[in-house]
Amino acid sequence: MKTPFIPRGCANSRSRQRGITMALIAISMVAIIAMAALSIDVITLYLAKEEAQRSVDSAAIAAAKILSVSGITGDPQNITGNWLQICGPDDGVNGLATRVAKAVAAQNSIGTLAVITPTVTYSAGTGGSITSSSDCRSLATTTAFGLNPMVTVQLTQTGLPTFFSRIWGYSGQQVSATAVAEAFNPSNSGVQGNQETGTIIPVNPRCAKPWIVPNQDPGNPPGGTLCTGGSAGSCTTFVNLNTGAITHGGISTGGTSASGVIGETFWLVPDCTSAGSGCTLINPTPQANSSPATLPPGTATLQYVPNQVGSPVIGIPSCSTGNGYEEAIEGCDQPTNYSCGVQAPGGGNIADLTISPAVPTTTGVSCLIHQGDTGTTTASTGQDYLSPFGAPSAFPFQILAGSSNPLLSAGLTSGSPVSVSASLVTLPIYDNSVTLTNTQPLNNVTFVGFLEVFINAVDANGDINVTVINVAGCSNGNAANPDPVGSPVIGNSAVPVRLINNP
Repeated sequence: MKTPFIPRGCANSRSRQRGITMALIAISMVAIIAMAALSIDVITLYLAKEEAQRSVDSAAIAAAKILSVSGITGDPQNITGNWLQICGPDDGVNGLATRVAKAVAAQNSIGTLAVITPTVTYSAGTGGSITSSSDCRSLATTTAFGLNPMVTVQLTQTGLPTFFSRIWGYSGQQVSATAVAEAFNPSNSGVQGNQETGTIIPVNPRCAKPWIVPNQDPGNPPGGTLCTGGSAGSCTTFVNLNTGAITHGGISTGGTSASGVIGETFWLVPDCTSAGSGCTLINPTPQANSSPATLPPGTATLQYVPNQVGSPVIGIPSCSTGNGYEEAIEGCDQPTNYSCGVQAPGGGNIADLTISPAVPTTTGVSCLIHQGDTGTTTASTGQDYLSPFGAPSAFPFQILAGSSNPLLSAGLTSGSPVSVSASLVTLPIYDNSVTLTNTQPLNNVTFVGFLEVFINAVDANGDINVTVINVAGCSNGNAANPDPVGSPVIGNSAVPVRLINNP
């Protein structure tokens, strides 16, 4: 018999190797599945970390917004002792900013878990060092905090579920996140530890309303009674021209300015005759308390002139029907340069006397704040309002939703407290030591600060009733106090808020 071409031994060897590939694949699948399982848990923790960071970011911004609109930066040394109600410990009565931060954080979730209550502290950066406290009253001696309050929100979420790593004994994981936000008021910041290389940091509100007001505080005259027309210095200023410091810092209630400018209520009235297509000045230096015929004698007032409006105006509501000036009231005049400091010749800060403001102001404001009746100025006719209307009697000031608030369609109840309102607006303050002239319809002016006010109502004459919510001053003075320079802090209010890195 012939010898087989393929030895039988080789055939037997191949038979013994059959199935080895399946065994190798099975062994490899264990490792592949283990790595995939670990990757799923790692990704889950990574997403949880991102969710925790978003939670503290939103909480810190919300708390900083409360610091801004509360007006405490208008009382930088806590003279009136109201800081506790905003940034003190959260005891159900005090600590509004802390309570809001916790509530905003609780609206989020991390993984499948509700957010654990975060820790909220306040601090002020001075010379690179930080003093942190859950009770901001202890920071009253740190004047930088009163102008540049910072809030830190810290969160450690424990017990996060794992899917596969529990096989190796890991039953839960944790993630941590921290966010720091600030509300920046540039008033006198050059000597309060907030400056960059010895210069004062400017602000640049993107959405100020086109009403230029003089640097005169109608509720704080030197003699203690309503100041009258005359020289530009007949009233106490809102801000100091040399340092940008707030002249009459403090928080008042009841619409008067007994304790400070914050909370003061007065009427903005146009410094223009009603005849003609433009603005013929009544007073070349717009004044406080000029007693216009449209309001009762002795009413606290402050004259305004139109600001030149940029193009295009954005965010215009459907009720808009007028010219660019009216649209800037109803929407956002973002192209215009509302900047602190002296502007170059032909710069963006211009009083525009080609505009007749009375009628478009009435129409624009009533559209902006959803006011239903411009003949009624003593109660809400649909617009949001302060409690009580026009003269908040208690601090912190509370904004209540009007019956025409557009968020009512989303479930908001009329009369419910809100922190965001179309009635909160920013106005530029100009250096009224410079006389305006009717022979020059476009007058260059210097902005020395900004008012943040709450619009209570507008009447048929273009008169606007406002309550001061906050004040921010620039420095525009002399060789010792140069104009603010450098990149400005940009925002939609006189005291903008932003997230910052840990100082």
